[in-house]
Amino acid sequence: MITGEMRGEKAVRPQDCEEAKQCSLFARCRSETAADLLRGAFIQNFPAHTQLNREGEVADFLFFNLSGTIELTAHWRNRETTIDVIERPRAFIVAAVVMDRLYLQSSRVLRAARILMLPAGSVRSAMQDDAGFATAMAEEASVAYRHVAQELKGLKLRSGIERLANWLINQDIFVGSAHAFNMPYEKKVLAARLGLAPEVLSRAFSTLAKYGVRVEGAKVWIGDIDALRKLAFPDPLLDDETI
Repeated sequence: MITGEMRGEKAVRPQDCEEAKQCSLFARCRSETAADLLRGAFIQNFPAHTQLNREGEVADFLFFNLSGTIELTAHWRNRETTIDVIERPRAFIVAAVVMDRLYLQSSRVLRAARILMLPAGSVRSAMQDDAGFATAMAEEASVAYRHVAQELKGLKLRSGIERLANWLINQDIFVGSAHAFNMPYEKKVLAARLGLAPEVLSRAFSTLAKYGVRVEGAKVWIGDIDALRKLAFPDPLLDDETI
């Protein structure tokens, strides 16, 4: 879990400001707005398994994933599930910061990550004072909303095997279309993200063997991408628009 001491150790240094300013949040804002935000911000490298925040906490920071992989999770009673996995540079848990509400999701690091943290109060003030920054925040919130809508459509409209097939196709494209890649995170995380029980995910992988999919440990091979596409039937209205 992030503590005040951890945050205080990694305030944005002058040499890190240029890196931070390259993120999409600062694409349209005034230079003085970026400078004001970064004066109260923090950049830190986090190892895997670091808990960044917990659902139900006050939203005190806006997080931006500069690099690495972040898992967003939710809990109810004794159950936990994966809501999303952030693998690209983008802000996450934006709505809680904009609305000054409690976090609805927890976040933790899956693969070592470099995170920019902007104080929530400063973010809201900047949105009121700088239309360019407000536009960038609206775009970040819209990306998150559309992604959740696509995930929900996939859960409701596709079978488990179809969801897995589409994830394999998207992941293959993400890593360069080599038709062979290492799983980016544990299978239990993938199962939760796809809305499947772990044993159902295992059966789904076995079913996809007839479509040329082979799995050995963390390694995945796609032997017949065309056959897999015919099964998956990728659709830009359901799948990642950035691919």
